[in-house]
Amino acid sequence: MVVIGILLAYVAGWILEWRWLAVMGCVPPSLMLLLMCCMPETPRFLLTQHKFQEAMAALQFLWGAEQGWEEPAIGAEHQGFHVAQLRRPGVYKPFIIGISLMAFQQLSGINAVMFYAETIFEEAKFKDSSLASVIVGVIQVLLTAVAALIMDRAGRRLLLVLSGVVMVCSSVTFGAYFKLTQDGPSNSSHVDFFVPVSMEPINASGGLAWLAVGSMCFFIAGFALGWGPIPWLLMSEIFPLHVKGVATGICVLTNWLMAFLVTKEFSSLMEVLRPYGAFWLTSTFCVFSVLFTLFCVPETKGKTLEQITAHFEGQ
Repeated sequence: MVVIGILLAYVAGWILEWRWLAVMGCVPPSLMLLLMCCMPETPRFLLTQHKFQEAMAALQFLWGAEQGWEEPAIGAEHQGFHVAQLRRPGVYKPFIIGISLMAFQQLSGINAVMFYAETIFEEAKFKDSSLASVIVGVIQVLLTAVAALIMDRAGRRLLLVLSGVVMVCSSVTFGAYFKLTQDGPSNSSHVDFFVPVSMEPINASGGLAWLAVGSMCFFIAGFALGWGPIPWLLMSEIFPLHVKGVATGICVLTNWLMAFLVTKEFSSLMEVLRPYGAFWLTSTFCVFSVLFTLFCVPETKGKTLEQITAHFEGQ
């Protein structure tokens, strides 16, 4: 749904002026606010508050008729999270993995690539760079759908490693493009991405710009195949029930915090390291993400929560 929303934003930006685009951006949150008024609390939360009747009503609202479901037991999984539980390997290990996956997802540089997509298409002499950005969004949606279809067969680790390798190669190529364009005889040593492309004395031909287009498309495809959807899936699979709420919240906070930092500081990073150095730095993070997956992330395909927890506990 996230990538579909991104695609719809691209389509709206292609069709609408920015003022109407801003107005349109108010529609989804307004609808969500209205619909949430009809949404009950989760049954588990209501059971932790000893509100049995409300929990049963919520179950019936979510699942329909009472046939086919049983009264959930109130056990240890409803006790909530305590800091002392972080001493247990079955708690702190998935905590570290979940937070690391979210950090690596943003440090891969996906936001930087998406921000400069239209500029790159303009350099490649596309007549309508906004339409080209829509095509990028379509690629992201299609590859995310492919990942959703095959991840239960191929496994989470394999897709993460494959995705990371593709992003490493694409980021290195992306950086090479900027290095080649900046080393041209009529180029300065600094490229400002916040001015129109026509103002940059870019000596690169359209063919060289196509190198950036190709590497960008492969990067987005690789990201959508693994590091886009799978960290969110693993986050829902590796945490024990009694810490899932707190752990999920911390992982989401990490993701948005890293997204904010990367978005805010990437332009400064390009000034210090030059654009090619900044993208080569993201390729280094992608290498670390592959190594982290190989050595730290367990395969959860076809395993129950009890089996995953036992793995973290060393049993």
